[in-house]
Amino acid sequence: MTGARFPLDALGIARGFARGDFTACEVVEETFSGIESGDRHVNAFTALTVQRAFDDAAQLDARRAGGESLPPLAGVPFAAKNLFDIAGITTIAGSRVLAGNPPATSDATLVRRMREQGAIVVGALNMDEFAYGFTTENHHAGPCRNPHDLSRTSGGSSGGSAAAVAAGFVPLTLGTDTNGSVRVPASLCGVFGVKPTYGRLSRHGTFPFVASIDHMGAFARNIDDLAATYDALQYIDPNDPACSARAIEPVGAMTSRRALRVARLGGYFDDHAGDDAREASLAAARALGADDTVDYPDAAAARGAAFLISAAEGGQLHLPTLGTRYDEHEPLSRDRLIAGALAPAAWVLHAQRVRAVVRKRVLELFARYDVLIAPATPVVAPRIGDEFMDVNGQRLAVRPNLGLLTQPVSCIGLPVVAVPMRSASGLPIAVQVIAPPWREDLAFDAARRLEEAQLAWCAPPPALLPVASGGAQ
Repeated sequence: MTGARFPLDALGIARGFARGDFTACEVVEETFSGIESGDRHVNAFTALTVQRAFDDAAQLDARRAGGESLPPLAGVPFAAKNLFDIAGITTIAGSRVLAGNPPATSDATLVRRMREQGAIVVGALNMDEFAYGFTTENHHAGPCRNPHDLSRTSGGSSGGSAAAVAAGFVPLTLGTDTNGSVRVPASLCGVFGVKPTYGRLSRHGTFPFVASIDHMGAFARNIDDLAATYDALQYIDPNDPACSARAIEPVGAMTSRRALRVARLGGYFDDHAGDDAREASLAAARALGADDTVDYPDAAAARGAAFLISAAEGGQLHLPTLGTRYDEHEPLSRDRLIAGALAPAAWVLHAQRVRAVVRKRVLELFARYDVLIAPATPVVAPRIGDEFMDVNGQRLAVRPNLGLLTQPVSCIGLPVVAVPMRSASGLPIAVQVIAPPWREDLAFDAARRLEEAQLAWCAPPPALLPVASGGAQ
């Protein structure tokens, strides 16, 4: 939210609303005003829920006026990637193929959880078609532009989710992460993001991509907001078979300040990181007192397994419409999906075996360390339309390789907080703070320490200028 009347952060809005500094309807009105004036440059939103948002705001205003107790995110606007069901909106998952479907009749579990905590949904967000991509250069909705330089990509596939927070349109958004779709856009847009342990957050009411790797996640401008959102989303959901029955473990009120055992990932993660990315991971590791640099076992094999599993599962899911509505599919992903659907079953089975071996070997690292630090993306945001990027003298295709550093981690379901940092180029870049399964608290603890050390940095929303005039610098 770019208006001066209201805080940029979610918890600041919630506290101000609870004090009576402003009404929820005023917050919603200012939110839509900011989206109307700024999103024509960014293209983060694909649909708005105007009437619903004002109705929810009016109810919150009435509850406050009646002296009722208010939930922790009361009055906070948020938006969700358009593969979350939002009642009244067609869940298109970035695709023309689904555009003719009827609107959703109910909210996805995580959208409902946010609303139960008092947050107000204001719309759906741009993404790569069917979440298969890292740039949100959507041929149907148009590219989502990076608010810090409108000539550059916002990352993907949750590009609209990261860009909406970076631009100040809303303080919180929901996204998903299969191969890096929270961490890549968080890095390129300079916002905080969380990809919890596989199975921690419910996927019910979301359009799938790769059932064995799909994670839900969120974006925010600071760690307290991200922790509050993560806590709001935790829910043991019988509607999602992957959603664990583990006890809900809040991180927002965490007070433990014990020494953390930290190591930096080198080897593969240095070889595939440019100068900005490598320096960010070194700075974060120094700030956290990490003396050790270790190798992530079989990182390249893990990435290969993730690629094959994603293509195979995604291809099988979409094979019926790829055969009957080929021309309506995104040109940048349809042939990869077809190739994945045709992959021999023995290859996929071997990839799953590789994945299991890598998981076992990586978990051995966590006998010695609480968290691991690694770059989130090889480079800062490439320009929209760029086909190649240079990484340490290697000429790599942009679209598949922005996830070079995230795929080995999500492949085995580890929890990660993406922490934005400054780069020498002036554009954002992030580090991954990686923790053992179900220990999101450790990742949040380390990320909070980086924020307190003033290394973690979410830039103020920039002035948004049309890209034809040179973009926002």
